[in-house]
Amino acid sequence: MAQILDRVLDLRSLITDLVADGKLEQTDANMLLGSSRTREQAMMHPLTYIASQNFDDLSRPGKILDDAVLTEWLSVKAKLPLVHIDPMKINVTKVTEVMGYAFAKRHGILCVQVTADDVHIACLQPFLGGWEPQLEHVARRKVKRVFASPADVERYMVEFYTLARSVTGASGGASASAVTNFEQLVDLGTATDPDANDQHIVKIVDWLLQYAYDQRASDIHIEPRREVGRIRFRIDGVLHYVYELPANVSTAVTSRFKVLARMDISERRKPQDGRIKTRRSDGSEVELRMSSLPTAFGEKMVMRIFDPEVLLRSFTDLGLVGEDYNRWRTMLDRPNGIVLVTGPTGSGKTTTLYSSLRQIATSEVNVSTIEDPIEMVEEAFNQTQVHHKIGLDFAAGIRSLMRQDPDIIMVGEIRDLETAQMAVQAALTGHLVISTVHTNDAPSTIARLLDLGIPAYLINATMLGVMAQRLVRTLCPHCKEEGQISADDWQQLVAPWKVNVPAKIYRPVGCLECRNTGYLGRQGLYEILILSETLKEKVTSDCNLIEMRRQAMKEGMRTLRLSGAQKVAAGLTTVEEVMRVAPPPEKVS
Repeated sequence: MAQILDRVLDLRSLITDLVADGKLEQTDANMLLGSSRTREQAMMHPLTYIASQNFDDLSRPGKILDDAVLTEWLSVKAKLPLVHIDPMKINVTKVTEVMGYAFAKRHGILCVQVTADDVHIACLQPFLGGWEPQLEHVARRKVKRVFASPADVERYMVEFYTLARSVTGASGGASASAVTNFEQLVDLGTATDPDANDQHIVKIVDWLLQYAYDQRASDIHIEPRREVGRIRFRIDGVLHYVYELPANVSTAVTSRFKVLARMDISERRKPQDGRIKTRRSDGSEVELRMSSLPTAFGEKMVMRIFDPEVLLRSFTDLGLVGEDYNRWRTMLDRPNGIVLVTGPTGSGKTTTLYSSLRQIATSEVNVSTIEDPIEMVEEAFNQTQVHHKIGLDFAAGIRSLMRQDPDIIMVGEIRDLETAQMAVQAALTGHLVISTVHTNDAPSTIARLLDLGIPAYLINATMLGVMAQRLVRTLCPHCKEEGQISADDWQQLVAPWKVNVPAKIYRPVGCLECRNTGYLGRQGLYEILILSETLKEKVTSDCNLIEMRRQAMKEGMRTLRLSGAQKVAAGLTTVEEVMRVAPPPEKVS
């Protein structure tokens, strides 16, 4: 197939070349050419249609001719650089300004990058180039033709231009700055800010949510600045820049979210909380917890995304396996007492609690929760929302739950003496209480309870154990490669234990599946302290945490870093990732 820029790519020519290159069986080719296509199939790009048939790839036994393989093959045939369209790395405003949607649609092209000297154009028809001179004249830059997945080009052509049109329509050409808390610049004679119910704003919000779901984001940040509003997603624990909106559009988008979350849209001076339930195109429901905060240039909005599938995850999916799993279940299977989970915000405490409760919430027990706010709604629990305006705080909630004949009580967080006292009372009266606190590691939790004012003898009478946790990014299974580590670096990770360097470790590489980060998904690191009789003797009003930590380690508690080292040895993550999230072990000898 010669590179001729006046040839339309069709199904027959593609199949002929696939057979000639030893990629497609002749019988499959004949069947494909002889079969009738539906209207939807006839409208597909020929490469996308062939990929949808899942034919065997003759050049790769056991593999199929999927979209990625066919796209790479055709890019080589057309002698064009292959690109993968990553929306999070594309400046939508710039690429849509290069040409209008009508021109892009007519010629089947999409700008994917703009530099000072040229524009990179992905084309559906790699052998047609009559549009190049006209585009070079309009863009005043050299055209560099590239090839990408036709399915991606068609999808993002619609998404990019729809988003750009919505932002432009919402802006209305106005240059007025959004109302801010710190300073306000008033341009006289300009249009007013768009309304939260404006159809353009509605489309922007819908796109933002769907985009976040597609990218596996756990949080959405809308951050106001002087002239723009920045949007960032947290993916696998790391924030990624997504898009910039004009300041007035950003304000309207924030207002739209506040309307959906039933927050007070007129109140911009104090923080507010809310929640939204959405339904994806596949019918699954996703809940979002909203939090607004006044900043120098307006309201900052953060949305935590709660995937209902979290409730279906097993302990293995969470990374809680082996001895860690046995120690955790030992505490959960006790009929009464207090079990605490500790760690910083975003360390997976809520996921651990919900997954654990879901697995022990049988029809034979009554599981009741008091939360602020209710993170995810689960039919197996009786969930109560804290409401401070009417005096329903954690302590009052526990007091009421104890009259509801509970077997297991989950308290969202123990943050003050009154809540801690009520949790202790619930445990003393025969209930299993599960809750969270904020400390750096498991032994420090005992000191935290003492600081709150709980007497040592009550801690010994009720406390079953503590689990500290962190989340580490796991290596992408599609692209990870074997790496090396020095003995000194390994010992720094596993100290104070003497553990041999594993025979094989892996390092991140980066591919399309993981968006070139080298990591895909996260798992937990766990440090589990079970309060044995020996440890209870060390729980005093002036207890020595170093001695307690030393004794806990003798009884089988592994530090967060040692837990991470085991996942490194198993090929799940890297030393750098564990060192990034797990605190260094305090001196125990």
